[in-house]
Amino acid sequence: MIGVVGGGIAGLAAAYRLQQRGRDVQVFEASDRIGGLAAVYETAGDPIETFYHHLSASEETIVELIEELGLGEDLEWRYKVDSYYVDGVVHPMEKAWEILAYPHLSVYDKFRLAMLVTEVDVRGGWPTFDTYDDITDFEDVPIKEFLLEHTTRHVFESFWEPLLDAKFGSRKEDVSAAWLLGRVKFRGERDPLRGEQLGYLDGGFGRLLDELLDAVGEDTITTGARVTELSRSDGAVESLTAERDGERETHAVDDVVVAAMPNVLEDLTGYPCEIDFQGTVCSVWSMDESLSDTYWLNIKDDAPFGVFIEHTNFVPPERYGGEHLYYTASYIQDPGEDLWQMSDEEVEAHWEDGIADLFPAFGPDSVNWVKTARNPRTAPIYERGYLDMVVPYDLGDEVAAGVYYAGMASRAQYPERSLNGGIEAGYACANLITGT
Repeated sequence: MIGVVGGGIAGLAAAYRLQQRGRDVQVFEASDRIGGLAAVYETAGDPIETFYHHLSASEETIVELIEELGLGEDLEWRYKVDSYYVDGVVHPMEKAWEILAYPHLSVYDKFRLAMLVTEVDVRGGWPTFDTYDDITDFEDVPIKEFLLEHTTRHVFESFWEPLLDAKFGSRKEDVSAAWLLGRVKFRGERDPLRGEQLGYLDGGFGRLLDELLDAVGEDTITTGARVTELSRSDGAVESLTAERDGERETHAVDDVVVAAMPNVLEDLTGYPCEIDFQGTVCSVWSMDESLSDTYWLNIKDDAPFGVFIEHTNFVPPERYGGEHLYYTASYIQDPGEDLWQMSDEEVEAHWEDGIADLFPAFGPDSVNWVKTARNPRTAPIYERGYLDMVVPYDLGDEVAAGVYYAGMASRAQYPERSLNGGIEAGYACANLITGT
């Protein structure tokens, strides 16, 4: 039997692939439900993800899995609208003419910005098209240094720095240029007339979890079961022990896939991971009305949250029984930060004031409900030297034969954390176990 520690997307993907190869699998999930960061809230219509999710065109593995599970016809590619909030004005930044009309960058600034995001290096006065092909060339380059050299100081200070503040806060100086280039490559091609498309599953990504659960089989998954020990003998894993409802059960295993955060791996095996993670506080708001025409609103302002997302400007509110759904979210670099110390109710009150500051037409009476989730480890901090800290899939040499890792510190989650990366990590471990 192969044990999988963790019932998130990576653990389910590993179990699915292993079963396809004829292996007996048992998944142990510490919480009372599967899905991890892909869990959902109920609405008046379709469920909505607790933490926002969408797909980019480059995420081929998850698209293939969606099709394999019979959901391909329900995967929709929708044009989005991104905007930048500056000095009380929402500036759409999706279509070519909207970017050209943006008043806070000069024509030359926009040219240098456009060249970077289309991966054309014009530093030498003549365009070069292969400078950014291998993002690992920029692994040790500070992101500020890179942006000052490859765009302009005003582009950095007026455009990129507020985004980096929202994403990485006090850790922004540690981030490598490789992360930014990887993010550029991660996104899909942009139609100059209509912008960029993102993928969303009709009914939400909870449907993917449901189909994976059905494919794997509910009897394969034990929830509320925290794995507390991996036993080894003669250099190989031989059993795992899980605690459930105060009872401990030991299961003989041939292999174990740890599809959880690296702190779980360290607790079970002693293998240390030096990657730092950031947390997220994220609220979903249901309101009676729309506040803008924008899906993703980046904010160059003194707002109390890092991003404001009007989900129902991407997926129509009719899917949610007419509710208009929003996300407000902030990344947390240190658990000592004030926002992390607030209760959910305090966060919501603080953020409600912030919404009112951004949108004077907003009235608290229009809020139907608000739900807040938080997780201390939602994404890695992609600092310089990150690849040297990635946890290998096969930990046979480092820990014991038969121990594999598919969590968020794996190679598949570089340079961007995603559902797609979780599936790739789960598949990679399953392929190593089965020799395929």
